[in-house]
Amino acid sequence: MDSVERIPLTYAFDAYCGWCYGFGPALHEFAAANADRIELRVLSGGLFTGSRALPVSAYPHIPGANERIAQLTGVTFGDGYRAALTDGAVVMDSADAATGLAALRSQPGANALDAAAAMQRAWYLDGRSLSDTEVYRDIAAELGLDADAVATAYVSPAARAEAEADFLQVRRLGVDGYPTLLLHTTHGTNRLGGPVASADALTQAVDQHLAAAGA
Repeated sequence: MDSVERIPLTYAFDAYCGWCYGFGPALHEFAAANADRIELRVLSGGLFTGSRALPVSAYPHIPGANERIAQLTGVTFGDGYRAALTDGAVVMDSADAATGLAALRSQPGANALDAAAAMQRAWYLDGRSLSDTEVYRDIAAELGLDADAVATAYVSPAARAEAEADFLQVRRLGVDGYPTLLLHTTHGTNRLGGPVASADALTQAVDQHLAAAGA
């Protein structure tokens, strides 16, 4: 039995955030390297909600930002995604995406970070809308989860309420941009790294904060 108290961290992200997509590989590497000592929760931040939930064509800065993200992080953007950008019709609705994450992570054996990554691949590689129930069925199958259960959860009021609760928690944590990785200690909450931080840099930051906190 593991008697070591795990270090709590919060990852605030948005499925439609390109910088979160770029940060994903380093965060996964960090999480794997520190799996024996961290407890990571993933919260959706709600980047494109309300009046900001618009067709992707309403955000003409995105292609240029993607070039910079790819240059600095090494991630690739797929042909399906580029076609979706050219078409411009897909509505980026972060509330729907957050509901999808809630539906996925609620399943037995689900890993929220893996679910978040699968959602971002669906958008940034394949150009699939994260408001489509079929996308969550496919992600469930990819992750070895019950596709029917995920689809049912996605359209449930409970998952939507959980998404709204995520948004509220993120605001209460004072997060004003994505991606944000937070470390929680008895001395308070500290932000770790940034969107181009390496896995090693994140691990070193954890070690430094724990040393300062006397953990």
